Amino acid sequence: MSRPLDGISHARTIRAEVAAEIADMVSAGLRPPCLAAVLVGDDPASAIYVRSKVSACREAGLQTREERRPATIAQEDVLALVRALARDDGVDGILVQMPLPEGLDRRRVIEAIDPAKDVDGFHPQNVGRLWIGESGFVPCTPLGVMELLSREGIAVEGKEAVVIGRSEIVGKPMAALLLQRHATVTVCHSRTRDLPTVAARADVLVAAIGRPAFVTREFIKPGAVVIDVGINQVRDAARARELFGDDPSRQDAIKRKGYTLVGDAHPLHVAERASAFTPVPGGVGPLTVALLLRNTLRAAQARAAGRSRS
Repeated sequence: MSRPLDGISHARTIRAEVAAEIADMVSAGLRPPCLAAVLVGDDPASAIYVRSKVSACREAGLQTREERRPATIAQEDVLALVRALARDDGVDGILVQMPLPEGLDRRRVIEAIDPAKDVDGFHPQNVGRLWIGESGFVPCTPLGVMELLSREGIAVEGKEAVVIGRSEIVGKPMAALLLQRHATVTVCHSRTRDLPTVAARADVLVAAIGRPAFVTREFIKPGAVVIDVGINQVRDAARARELFGDDPSRQDAIKRKGYTLVGDAHPLHVAERASAFTPVPGGVGPLTVALLLRNTLRAAQARAAGRSRS
């Protein structure tokens, strides 16, 4: 029988672990870790994401600093802000919420972050460290996936893993982490020939392509573990019935909020064929925030250890 992997409960455990470590730091006379969140522009979704991350930080005992700037800000002013945060000894982690407004160079902004404070794991130095197996920060979503697999006792060593999607945020680091755990990894994308056949080889299938319910039954090997990273809105009640059957909570969500959420995999087909899967919502998403907290804690601990040695 297919079983859902409860990301909410594991995220709650990780957040409690982070809070306990922060309490120990404070008891030892150290200040709590501080995350600086940079939000440029007025994108509503970005504002919600930042607000939820800041709230989670405060609940765990982290300090936060929000730096909001208008969409009209010049490139050099964004870079100056990020470089100032990189020099600020009171800041341990820097998060620049993406996407940036049109006209701002995402790569230049990321490269301005101190790699030691790059808790999103996007700086080229941290990307390089990941691929050569050295210690560094890893993007929170794929790191959360690996944490979930470990805590659920799902081994990937020697298994065939297929990642659908090659983004720098999820697909590529996901492949690197699976390789580090000795999986045999295939990365698929929009130009992959006969994608369903390739995907159906997977013992562990990661769907991160950004298309609602794209992964259907022919993509899924019977008994596979399906990790669904997608978050997409469904606003049509008939489409929701096609995806979720007669689940009343989905219809209720559309009536209350105007939408319900679906991942990149068809939920009924996944439940039909997979041995285990991450639901949407409640699967990978909560772990992304939990691992951001832990990355910020690790950044603070590393900086404190460096100061004690100097």
